[in-house]
Amino acid sequence: MEIQDQCLEEEDNIIKIVMKKYLKRLWDAIWDSTDLDEKAEAALKEAKARIAEMKKELADVKNAAKNTVAQAKDVVDAAKGKKRRGRKPYYKNKKKKTNNKTKK
Repeated sequence: MEIQDQCLEEEDNIIKIVMKKYLKRLWDAIWDSTDLDEKAEAALKEAKARIAEMKKELADVKNAAKNTVAQAKDVVDAAKGKKRRGRKPYYKNKKKKTNNKTKK
């Protein structure tokens, strides 16, 4: 009986070892065949890049909206008859230069 018990214990140990190795190989195979995590990383990277671009564009839109509001106020002031604020256009400030230094 002792020999049979030892044989059964050895068989149980062998079965446990084989099953453990099988399950480990199966687990590794499943993880190797799965590229879900890689796709998720790529999607996350793409989303971060798009969010950064959206932030830049929103900042541009904000500045453009501020400029539009300021110009709309200028139009209202012009309708009220007020003079133009700020610098005059460049072409009005430019004086004509001549090479002729003679007096007439």
